[in-house]
Amino acid sequence: MPHALLLSGSLGQGHDVMAAACADSLSDRGWTTSTVDAMALMGRRSGAAGEAVFRRLLAVPGVYDAFHFAALRPGTRLAGLTEKAAVSRLVPRVRGLLHEEQPDLVVSVFATAAGAIHGVHRAGGAIPPHMVFCTDVTPHRLWVHDSTDLFLVTSEVAGAGVRRFRPDAGIAVVPAPLRRPFYTPPTRQEARDEFGIPADARCVLLMSGAWGLGPVAEAAAALGAAGVHVLAVAGRNRDLETRLRGVEIREPRVRALGYTDRVPSLMAAADLVVTSSGDTCSEARAIGRRLLLLDVVPGHGRDNLQHELELGAADVTGAKPRDVVRAALAALERPAPAPSAGAERAPWEAGFAEALTRVGLT
Repeated sequence: MPHALLLSGSLGQGHDVMAAACADSLSDRGWTTSTVDAMALMGRRSGAAGEAVFRRLLAVPGVYDAFHFAALRPGTRLAGLTEKAAVSRLVPRVRGLLHEEQPDLVVSVFATAAGAIHGVHRAGGAIPPHMVFCTDVTPHRLWVHDSTDLFLVTSEVAGAGVRRFRPDAGIAVVPAPLRRPFYTPPTRQEARDEFGIPADARCVLLMSGAWGLGPVAEAAAALGAAGVHVLAVAGRNRDLETRLRGVEIREPRVRALGYTDRVPSLMAAADLVVTSSGDTCSEARAIGRRLLLLDVVPGHGRDNLQHELELGAADVTGAKPRDVVRAALAALERPAPAPSAGAERAPWEAGFAEALTRVGLT
């Protein structure tokens, strides 16, 4: 059986979601796959340090914006040095993986992983067909390398972002894939019964990525006090989960959850999804829910937020709880959109099949 190596990155969950979608599609075609975290490949100490630096950049207002827009997007010397520091550690480990697994295909869903494959190529190592999958609306310079055979993107705008650095790049525009349960969500009533939400109540799902960025606990409390039922998800943020449990005790309309795989049901139960820009947006659109976007992810998050607003059925709010409540109450009065085209798996499968054909693997 053909075998694919998928290279992800544990900065948030979005990379893993896309890797899993690719792995599912390959598995359905009779492939074997393995998914490897590029951050872990750098070693426990280096990977943890890299994540800590990234978290710190996000936490300090303006710093990540400056780094993203002034360095990463144009690909300045600073961006190059940042990539070199990580890639130099990854190249020998990735070379070893390629030798051990002998994959017929590599799919990178993380910019540093794409750089590592290019590093192996530059050092004279043999690499199989290599696809890079970037769901950001504006891929920055470190996503784009000459040794990549095909770039998978989810919009024409993103394709133009790739061609900025490589005008001759092979590009396939594909629908954003979803995790399998999102293609068959429960009905609104089934989901409300699951979480104990009254059929006639106003209900929002409040979440902000795996890291729980922004004032999620404060917004949950304010929304509950305003008479809205809130399904509040902390993701992998343990501190946020503790604070949400405290809100749940004080405010009976708030239901607190930690990391969960029940997001399809949570979305189906809600009338509105309040979240930051990311893969959650495609999932909510597929289920037919309006979006209220928290402007809390700097850098690429601001690009993605603008794109989501352009797609429609979405509004944006600042991070202050009173602003979230005001925007949510207004959004709850607007009609729900129909499920997006992404609610069907067939368009993604067709796009992915075409991508495999273009790199000579079907």
